[in-house]
Amino acid sequence: MEQQAADVLLATQTALSQASALVVQYSFSVLGAVILLVLGWALAGFTSRWAYEGLSRVRGIDETLARFFTNVLRYALLILVFITVLGQFGVQTASIIAALGAAGLAIGLALQGTLQNIAAGIMLLILRPFRVGEYIETSSVAGTVREIGLFATELRTGDGLYRLAPNSTLWNTPITNFSREPTRQNDVKIKVAYEDDIDLAMGTLMGLAKADSRVLPSPAPSVFIDSIADGAIFVTLRYWAKTGDWWSLSRDMVKRVKLAFDEKGRPATLSDTSDATPTKKSNGRTAAEKQAATRQ
Repeated sequence: MEQQAADVLLATQTALSQASALVVQYSFSVLGAVILLVLGWALAGFTSRWAYEGLSRVRGIDETLARFFTNVLRYALLILVFITVLGQFGVQTASIIAALGAAGLAIGLALQGTLQNIAAGIMLLILRPFRVGEYIETSSVAGTVREIGLFATELRTGDGLYRLAPNSTLWNTPITNFSREPTRQNDVKIKVAYEDDIDLAMGTLMGLAKADSRVLPSPAPSVFIDSIADGAIFVTLRYWAKTGDWWSLSRDMVKRVKLAFDEKGRPATLSDTSDATPTKKSNGRTAAEKQAATRQ
């Protein structure tokens, strides 16, 4: 009995000695881990704020893009600190990094479409083919840009509807921006019969252009014979105007041309072809843009 009690006492003393050694050993590891966490958290916050302030000073960097990059930097630093803390306790960090890489690959494959939208959003924010408040048109969507996000772009259509377009659809298609350039060209075409006075018709068109202050003097307006077909001569008035005046001026000019030729005994008539209105090419408005004319 005495021998057994001595053995139990010895085993207890040995266990306590080993436990105290472990406590001393890991207390320093725990203390170091806490210090690393605090310093790492503070460093990540300071670095992200410094990066945000630096990116905000760079011309052309959108605030959304600046916040995105700073958040990526902050969380990358926090992950690095967390892995370093695990190394303090003897954990094999190589296996953790490999597991994180595999998880990232799996998440990337699962969210492939979403990541495409993020990549497209970053490119849109960097290259800026359009900005908030500008009217754009693509093969699938048209409207005034309200907000450009990392995943999608918000637009307001010409008839007042809300539309959310994924960034990948905007990035992978040609974009027509009707608001970017300060000036725009417009054509008004009339049809003159062979027996009518073509010089009178051309002079009337030029007089209307010069009489309107919204028509820019440079490039100067011009009047020319566009074509001869179907027993008539087609004459075109071409002028430039500020983008903000383009829509109202184009409508007013068509009306003034009609009234002017009515007063002169109709030496010419507005063309009844599709070219009678502003062309549907880059120098004119499409049907979708006409719906948004009230905001132009």
